[in-house]
Amino acid sequence: MKVVILGAGQGKRLLPLTEEVPKALLDIGGRRLIEWQIDAFSSAGADEFVVVTGYRADVMAEFLEGVQEKLDGITIRTVYNPFFSVADNLASCWMVRHEMDQDFILVNGDNMFKDGMVRELLGAPPAPVSVAIGYKDSYDTDDMKVMVDGDRLTEIGKTLPLEAVDAESIGMILFRGEGPRIMREALERAMIEPTGLRQWYLSVIGALAKEEEVRVRSVAGHVWCEVDFPVDLQHARQLVTTW
Repeated sequence: MKVVILGAGQGKRLLPLTEEVPKALLDIGGRRLIEWQIDAFSSAGADEFVVVTGYRADVMAEFLEGVQEKLDGITIRTVYNPFFSVADNLASCWMVRHEMDQDFILVNGDNMFKDGMVRELLGAPPAPVSVAIGYKDSYDTDDMKVMVDGDRLTEIGKTLPLEAVDAESIGMILFRGEGPRIMREALERAMIEPTGLRQWYLSVIGALAKEEEVRVRSVAGHVWCEVDFPVDLQHARQLVTTW
């Protein structure tokens, strides 16, 4: 299994902690955030990792070299996104589209989770695109909210009307069969548009849901968190004390 990790961002909302390192290299319980991710995926069977870098790409590449040396049987490659400071993460996906040549998982570089959640997503019924979703009692403006019809995704975005929201995307998507090709072609179409550099990659998933089979997979019951703000970092550090 191949995993593509979007790790180009600095994480400005976490300054000054991210002044010298990208968000994915923040220390959480004595390990770097991306190290927790790689461990979870490799425990679930992944052996090939592609990390999109940007801010302090040199530091990230050096760290990942060390991780690869410590873990037997895995490979880690990096792809540099030169647009990281002026673009949203659709550009990061576009930069790594050539790696979408087989079944793969795409994941945000600021998510914390264990291998059980990865296995849950891998157990989803066959579909070209399977989006991992979670549920909360209420959703805020920063959540990537989704609307579903049964197990099919119909809408995704941060600005969906709260009364219509069914769940949230946790930032992990499985592409299988025709899914990688479908995603590559969708990225090409999206980046041709003048607004391409200012789009989230999940806007592409939302557009695909109008044309292709995009399914959702609940990971309810699995503990995870997203690290965007200092309070999230504190939460993540408390969380891993139980792992």
